[in-house]
Amino acid sequence: MSGWRSVFGPGRVALLAVAVVSTACTTQVIQSPGVLAIAPQLSVERFLQAANSRDLHGMGRLFGTSSGPIMDTGGTFGCMFKKIASWFGGRSCMTRQQVELRMEAISSILQHENYRIVREEMVAGRDSPTTRVVVNLTIRGQAVNNIPFLVVQAGAGRWLVQEVDLQRVMAGG
Repeated sequence: MSGWRSVFGPGRVALLAVAVVSTACTTQVIQSPGVLAIAPQLSVERFLQAANSRDLHGMGRLFGTSSGPIMDTGGTFGCMFKKIASWFGGRSCMTRQQVELRMEAISSILQHENYRIVREEMVAGRDSPTTRVVVNLTIRGQAVNNIPFLVVQAGAGRWLVQEVDLQRVMAGG
């Protein structure tokens, strides 16, 4: 071992260790177009499953904006900065209780016996990649057709449900 250190020297060993560790931590994710097309649908399916099982935290992790899930309410400092920004037209944080109440309301409206994804289409003119996933639901034995779910791409390629036309669901499609 002392012979190995004498060849490389302590500075080179440290540099080599940093290089090895930094390359080991680098990961490149390449998604095929097929995976990208399925991701918004999967988010809608998981959201509907969470709604049916009244998994409010699961729904909150699947619902949000391009900035991230609504359940990530931010820490005390993050919310403080958002509150200050809200004075100038930004949005303030929702508390965990507010998120749970919102998800509970959505869950009660989306309770269904069955669903079928009808189609998916890109939404033009948005800041972040957005897809409209159109779903037919069966609620209390009645077909409620063509319910649009807007699904937006957030960080790390994650897709989140941003909007659901709940009025259409309540009107019976």
